[in-house]
Amino acid sequence: MPDSDATASVRDSLRAAPGPDSPPRPNGAAADTDIAAVKQDNTATAAAATDTTTPDAATSPTSTDVVRPNVAAPGSEIELKLLVDADQLAGFNNAAIIAAHARNRGARKHLKSVYYDTPERTLWRNGLSLRVRQSGARFVQTVKAQRTGDPLRRAEWEAAVPSLAPDLALATPLIPEELREELQAAPLETVFVTDVHRHQRIIELPSGTVEIAFDHGALIAGERSLPFSEIELELKSGSTAAIYEIALRLAEHDRLRPSIRSKSARGYDLAADEPPGAEKPRKLHFDPAVSLDETFAIILRGCFHHLLQAVPAAEDGRDPEGVHQLRVSLRRLRAALHLMHSVGGNGRLAGLLADARWLAQSLSAARDWDVFLTSTLPAIAENCPTVAGFDGLRELAERQRSLGYRKLRHALSERRCAIFLLGLGEWIESRGWRSDVSPETLGQLAEPAIGFAGHILSERHQKLLKRGRHFKSLPPEQRHRVRLALKKLRYSVDFLLPFFAERKATKKYSEKLAGLQEQLGHYNDMAVTAGLLSGLGMESTDGAIAAAAITGWQAHAMLGVEGPLRKAWRSFKHATTPWSDDAAS
Repeated sequence: MPDSDATASVRDSLRAAPGPDSPPRPNGAAADTDIAAVKQDNTATAAAATDTTTPDAATSPTSTDVVRPNVAAPGSEIELKLLVDADQLAGFNNAAIIAAHARNRGARKHLKSVYYDTPERTLWRNGLSLRVRQSGARFVQTVKAQRTGDPLRRAEWEAAVPSLAPDLALATPLIPEELREELQAAPLETVFVTDVHRHQRIIELPSGTVEIAFDHGALIAGERSLPFSEIELELKSGSTAAIYEIALRLAEHDRLRPSIRSKSARGYDLAADEPPGAEKPRKLHFDPAVSLDETFAIILRGCFHHLLQAVPAAEDGRDPEGVHQLRVSLRRLRAALHLMHSVGGNGRLAGLLADARWLAQSLSAARDWDVFLTSTLPAIAENCPTVAGFDGLRELAERQRSLGYRKLRHALSERRCAIFLLGLGEWIESRGWRSDVSPETLGQLAEPAIGFAGHILSERHQKLLKRGRHFKSLPPEQRHRVRLALKKLRYSVDFLLPFFAERKATKKYSEKLAGLQEQLGHYNDMAVTAGLLSGLGMESTDGAIAAAAITGWQAHAMLGVEGPLRKAWRSFKHATTPWSDDAAS
């Protein structure tokens, strides 16, 4: 789902009216302190959605009870989902963390929600969803903004309505002005329905109060349906770290998978019969005065968000972009963690890096075979129509890709993966890196990050130039080392160059760096293909001929790469660095 101007307008609206204990943070970052009463702004209307009785105990309102309330001010929902097997869901109620800290035995509800949109999906295309939920005799309409800068946070507005029919007049003030005309011109229709049986309890920890909901039910869109069972953890007051604390303890109890994918996202995909989408990482924007500590939090939160949203698409496997974005997210995360080594501290970093490396290795085969089957093989087969064996080679490659995805799915379902993801989220929210550094470094974390950014970028730029000396005569293994240094610089640029976004040299420097990376990537593509083909163990003559054709084609193509590669190196070598004094003048 694209991040439109309308979505940005919704995010601006959220920042303009935060909860009383959730003040705005630089660059849209969430506070790392208590957020008690984060939804206090919409308590009055949200009360209509709080059902502490079973449906049987609810009473129907009379006609005089139906009153159109004022729409609540923007609030935010901080929530994490834990996907579990249906036959294991009830067992989590006996987990030690719940037995020790649950306020009471909770309430059971039967919830029916209808999601509405225009036939052109105007709301969803602009990052919004509109639903009406029935709980007993109560009906609550909710508008949600699907994207914010925090992986667990979504903006939401609630209002009581008299039935399951939506009241667009109540929703209109919450919708960006540029969308209102389009919404008024097109009738709303049902996109999908959710039917959920929920057991809801309150967990009270010293770090915060969390509402835990054990949900099982189905998404229904026309003739299609999708059963689900999951645990929702929603922060009611306190620190977001409380959500991760509970989730980690639940992961010790039984197997689960953390997820930030909403029911609305799953429902829209079901209605369209499409695989989960995988988005590219979002660009960072920094105030030059932001502290280094806050900078680390923003970078890591962005990496974590990118990682979590890529997992469903990678696991699904129908769209190769899913596993691609998952690999990119892990590379970015590892680069961010390495960046933090620059200020010292090796406590949790080493463990997080090891887990990220393990997960990346688990998906490498799936991604490499995706590229081979969707790009390398089709392009060469089309240009070599007289060569036999491409069909047989494709069948062998498809089997290897299936094995690669099986390995990936197994890794994603392992407890190690769940604990890695949840531990990473908790570490980010609690800013755990502070406990791994010296008192002197704590002072550095409080200083503006722009000085650190210039130092790191300069250091890595110089290291790349050093590796690339006498580039024209460097053998392939040395050029590979140049490529590795370039990748490290490229990720540092993605994270830190926004501090110098206003300087004229920034755009040209980024373009030259990207051009050099693309040219050097051709060498790596050829090496990967050679490794894949050597591992196939082809017995048929035709398959071996097709493999030889691919190898020969790529080798010939490399002859034409040398000129553009040298040109890209010369262009980059003489580029003005945006963080230098010359660029500032």
